[in-house]
Amino acid sequence: MSGLVIRSVLVDGAKTAVDVAVESGKISAIGVDLPESPEEVDGKGVLLVPGFVESHLHLDKACILDRCRNETGTLEGAISSVAEAKKGFSEEDVYDRGRKVLEKAIVQGTNAIRTHVEIDPGIGLTGFHAIQRLKQDFSWALDLQICVFPQEGLLNNPGTAELLEQALTEGADLLGGCPYTDSDPKGQIACLFDMAQRHDVDLDFHLDFDLDPSWRHLDEIARQTVAYGWQGRVAIGHVTKLSALSREDLLEAVQILKTADIALTVLPSTDLFLMGRGSENLVPRGVAPAHIFHEHGVCCTVATNNVLNPFTPYGDCSLPRMANLYANVHQLGSESELEACFEMVTAAPRRLINKAYRIEAGQDATFVALPASSGNQIVSEIIRPVWGMKNGKFTFEQASARLLEPSGTLDIPSQRGAVRVS
Repeated sequence: MSGLVIRSVLVDGAKTAVDVAVESGKISAIGVDLPESPEEVDGKGVLLVPGFVESHLHLDKACILDRCRNETGTLEGAISSVAEAKKGFSEEDVYDRGRKVLEKAIVQGTNAIRTHVEIDPGIGLTGFHAIQRLKQDFSWALDLQICVFPQEGLLNNPGTAELLEQALTEGADLLGGCPYTDSDPKGQIACLFDMAQRHDVDLDFHLDFDLDPSWRHLDEIARQTVAYGWQGRVAIGHVTKLSALSREDLLEAVQILKTADIALTVLPSTDLFLMGRGSENLVPRGVAPAHIFHEHGVCCTVATNNVLNPFTPYGDCSLPRMANLYANVHQLGSESELEACFEMVTAAPRRLINKAYRIEAGQDATFVALPASSGNQIVSEIIRPVWGMKNGKFTFEQASARLLEPSGTLDIPSQRGAVRVS
């Protein structure tokens, strides 16, 4: 057998280890005791998964705490402070900060990302062009999907619509929205659906980002989705109002999303940081209960959103950590509940960004290896991956921690244990 054979790994939750053969960037075979190969890797019983998928990230405004802060701690404070800082962004600046985040994400096992990029007359297409370069330069390790959107409003911000059109013409993958920052929220929604239809792209909205359940834009998004025939092509993120609904009203919202086939993305770190700022005690969490929507068949994802900026002054780009945070917030502890959290950072976001994939013969050899036996273990213990591969080529490797007992010797072999035969 030519190519590479990875020995002794678990796939698809199986309890028995198998070998995986890779040739010409594809999985050529999966089985027990596959024939010898010129290159072999001892998998040491790791679990192979297709990789973590970041369904909602902002690369263009990451890592800017050195130049701006959210003094009020509110959503409005974050938007205004970033709007001011954005005036000083250059293409190289956005590229460099985005590169740092992608490097973090790769070693955390993420190999597909949907990133939102702000478009407006102030920043123009500067951030978009930087992210386009990152998409190309990091294609060896991950697939980067670019969603352009008007963070500071659309109809109230003349020139923004034309810039969004230009970005779509130049290769943006999909279109986003942020109705709550617009002087005419419903008008923005209508404009974006029309633009999406003309360019034949999906939509991903920042939506209903507060805790007042007396009003919302969710219903208008659902209505327009059905009217335009865009079912299965729309996602909504944050939707923190859902955390403030009664069980009856929540189940009504579940049915609305199911009928319109709209995906729901929850951003636990940002939502926890920004919501409930007006409460002195019994502070509301403000994290939408995505697991309930997931139970009813809605495509639900958990994502990072922001890294080291006024919206979220934290972030190591670990999606297992984010899934674990979500599980903590909603007090999820059973194996099935934690498996659902795992699905919301793997299979579900992969469906959302149209990158559905399984580890089986004939598929691209793209996966990450984790020292675990199940998805629920990965979430509960925040397991870090040990190596990753994309299209048959290794993309990262990190040695596991070792206890150096007094009688031990310092011997640090390759985590993959590759043996090359000439």
